Amino acid sequence: MQIAFLSDIHFQDLYGSFSDNDFKGIVNPTTGKPTILRTMDAQLHSTRIFNENYFAFLKALDDIAKKGIKIVAMPGDFSDDGQAYNLRGLHKILAEYHEKFGIEFYLTTGNHDPVGPFRQEGGKDDFLGEDGNQLGIYSKENIGKTDHKIITRDIAESGYLEIMDELKDFGFYPKKQHLFWSTPFTPYSSKDYSYEKALQNAAYTKRMYNVAQNFSVPDLSYVTEPVKGVWLMAIDGNTYIPRNLNGSSKDPENYKGASVGYNNVLTHKKHLIDWVKRTMAEAKKNGKTVIAFTHYPMIDFNDGATQEIKSLLGEKKWQMERVPEEEVAKVFAEAGLQIHFAGHMHINDTGIRTINGKILVNIQVPSLAAYIPAYKILTIHSPGLMEIHTEVLNDVPRFNELFPLYEKEYNTLQESADRTIWNKNILKSVSYHDFMLFHLKELVRLRMIPYDWPKDFIERTRNFSGKDILLLIQNNEDLKKSEIDTEAFRKWKTEDLLLDLYKFQSADELAKKDMSRERLQQYKILEKIFSIYKGQNPLLINFKKIFKIMSLLSSGDPADHFEINLKKNAVIRL
Repeated sequence: MQIAFLSDIHFQDLYGSFSDNDFKGIVNPTTGKPTILRTMDAQLHSTRIFNENYFAFLKALDDIAKKGIKIVAMPGDFSDDGQAYNLRGLHKILAEYHEKFGIEFYLTTGNHDPVGPFRQEGGKDDFLGEDGNQLGIYSKENIGKTDHKIITRDIAESGYLEIMDELKDFGFYPKKQHLFWSTPFTPYSSKDYSYEKALQNAAYTKRMYNVAQNFSVPDLSYVTEPVKGVWLMAIDGNTYIPRNLNGSSKDPENYKGASVGYNNVLTHKKHLIDWVKRTMAEAKKNGKTVIAFTHYPMIDFNDGATQEIKSLLGEKKWQMERVPEEEVAKVFAEAGLQIHFAGHMHINDTGIRTINGKILVNIQVPSLAAYIPAYKILTIHSPGLMEIHTEVLNDVPRFNELFPLYEKEYNTLQESADRTIWNKNILKSVSYHDFMLFHLKELVRLRMIPYDWPKDFIERTRNFSGKDILLLIQNNEDLKKSEIDTEAFRKWKTEDLLLDLYKFQSADELAKKDMSRERLQQYKILEKIFSIYKGQNPLLINFKKIFKIMSLLSSGDPADHFEINLKKNAVIRL
């Protein structure tokens, strides 16, 4: 049996429409199609793209259909803020692939679907307008920063109720062919299961819990048996905690976002832990194999580099607040969970914890909207033996369809020239892989380096070549004795080093395919030399940390093609 995992597709319907406004986007001069799209500037300042992932999603579904895979699990952020027009567009595509290829889809929610537990007004300032300027699309008149605007209720951020109503056919409700379906709140077990009971207990009003006293919010977790012997467990890891306990429980703005993930589950959503424990016990008793998926990681995804990163950049940088505490892995391993797929971080990674003889494997599914664009395929050979394969999307038909519109945007930005603008060479990308790698490069330049890294370090090292870095730690005579070709280190600069660091963070071992062997060898030499440095020079200490982090990120657990042997508690690279 095979299951494909597609995470963080952040679907936006380029060719959608609004129910209460005639606006259908701006006309693409190449295709003649009206298109609702965000600006390239917005994409290159974001950890995800908003537009081309539409085509990547279709390509991934076509691949899955060709492979004959009939089950697709989607661990959250299937939409980009849960707007009604995007949910309708997603529903249409999923229904088409179900009808044409018999694919069953199982969704769980992420922090972008919903943004909060209840519907709230919303919109974006950064859609692309006819003249190449920004266009605002908002759900009501008095919000947003731009004067040039479109008003439609379909851009409001849906809550759980609206998401469940639109997408109930994709896991959130039982189907007659399911052998089992339940939620954390259902009173029945698999032994006394019936479709009618499941249907009664699927109602929105029966899936509420108290996140705090007098604050009742939904939880869309469920477990289902789509194929005999296999239980798919969709855990809703969103924890929307009230900002003000004296405020209204119905006010959608009185809730914090859910992006922190499982750390908040431990404190405010403990019923999920009990549910997982009960479900795993029942599965074991009845000989069922449980595959869990949630939006959020259960295991630290930095390959042991978290403390080094905090030491280098600080507690609040590099998305440190999203790193799950070790207690998360411990709690769920002890509850009996073994295989867990997650998204949220837009990275390729595998995390393994063995606690009191119990193994928990957390597989991070990359995003189709970020580098490296990929999805995972799980093959269940037997209850104790599973294989994971990472499918990278290198070529995507139509990925450059919107480039003529970005040309117009770039020309308009050039005229204003009041800030750093994006590099137009991204429009020369010849493949989706190249496009996403260029996105990462621009993201690092425009956002990561300015916001994550100490300004004095960047200014001091900006023009350093690899040779300059090498000579910081060792003199020419020693290098000659070591027979190191110092001139070869001149080919790259500090900015290239930092970009490669982010490549490893994003793609794990798959990043090596986007670096030369020579460069990788040079990094190893530098890591080795800096690792023995014991001095107090702050600059050298920073480089020592950088190379240590790179070494850890590039040599973690298998994250491309590997086998999980639950009988031996082992993960083996294939």
